[in-house]
Amino acid sequence: MPNDKDDPPGGYTRHETESQRLDRNFNELLQELRVAQAGVQILFAFLLSLAFQARFETLDQFQLDVYIVTLIAATLAVVFFTGPVAAHRLLFRRGVKDFLVRYTARLAVFGLIFLSIAVVGGVVLVIDVLLSRGPSLGIGAALVVVGLVLWILIPLRVRNAAGDPER
Repeated sequence: MPNDKDDPPGGYTRHETESQRLDRNFNELLQELRVAQAGVQILFAFLLSLAFQARFETLDQFQLDVYIVTLIAATLAVVFFTGPVAAHRLLFRRGVKDFLVRYTARLAVFGLIFLSIAVVGGVVLVIDVLLSRGPSLGIGAALVVVGLVLWILIPLRVRNAAGDPER
């Protein structure tokens, strides 16, 4: 029934049981995590290999600090993105899918936060080595703004306009 008074703005609804909704939500979260996890694992491997390069010894203190923060952020992103796998394994067939969906969603958010720190830190480090401090900080700040707009501000604006998902 399009435009039913109980439908959200835009008219898109799903008619599914609570169990179906939880299964779908968990599967969607896992798909999102697969995409993010691949990227963070590549970045993490790159960061681990940097310390063994001859040029690594020429980094100044700022560059070393950025490297350490970036490495730790990438590590935490890997931990948060793989956390749902461990939780699912421990909680499999325990009847707590509702908890698992909420928990996985929270881990994904924190994983994205640490992934964004790692990506910006990696870019700042490379640009600082290749060019200089000013451009690296300027580009890093621009990337933070772009990330905030695309990952947070636009989705929040749409979420607020859409209203309560439980309607």
